[in-house]
Amino acid sequence: MNIKVCGITQFKQLQQLDALGIDFAGLIFFEGSPRCVKGKIAAREIVDADFDLKKVGVFANADYDTIMPIVDAYNLDCVQLHSNESTKLCKALSKEVEVIKTFHFQENENAEIENKLQLYDDVCDYFLFDAFNKDGLSAALESSFDWNQLSNFTFEKPFFLGGEIGFADINKINLVNHPDLFAIDLNSKFEISTGVKDLVSVMQFKKNLIR
Repeated sequence: MNIKVCGITQFKQLQQLDALGIDFAGLIFFEGSPRCVKGKIAAREIVDADFDLKKVGVFANADYDTIMPIVDAYNLDCVQLHSNESTKLCKALSKEVEVIKTFHFQENENAEIENKLQLYDDVCDYFLFDAFNKDGLSAALESSFDWNQLSNFTFEKPFFLGGEIGFADINKINLVNHPDLFAIDLNSKFEISTGVKDLVSVMQFKKNLIR
């Protein structure tokens, strides 16, 4: 099972995640987030490093002309579009970089999400399923959703499972029987302080996944 650790704010931790064999690292470029990487990790540090993990830039309602210079400056492998981005933007970006499109779950909105999945299916590489939060960005930091909802959808796209996932969720994740579950997205439940990850807990989590 692939692991993505999001909200990295220290270059040293990025290096450590790579050395530990973590698959994806999320760098948040939304300035309203307390985990925004701007001013914390220099683009040159990342460009000069040789990483095996994929570097994911997380954006919220940014446009193409804002995103692509950052992709180039930080040598990003993927972009995660975390808010209300259009299919047109996803399609344009997908010609340059891998695209992860986030969908936020609310109760009794399965039909609406199913329609969105169909619209975005051809314009992104991955889905990420997260909880709903009114600010449209910090859901993964604050709330979870009923993962059983995923069995109601007919999509065939590799997806990241997000929400407020913690170490206590390992058994629950091991019971998720969905052929397209591709990666687990970890963030605030694995922190010593805001933006600083507890890497021992991350590795313990990874070792206890059976998928």
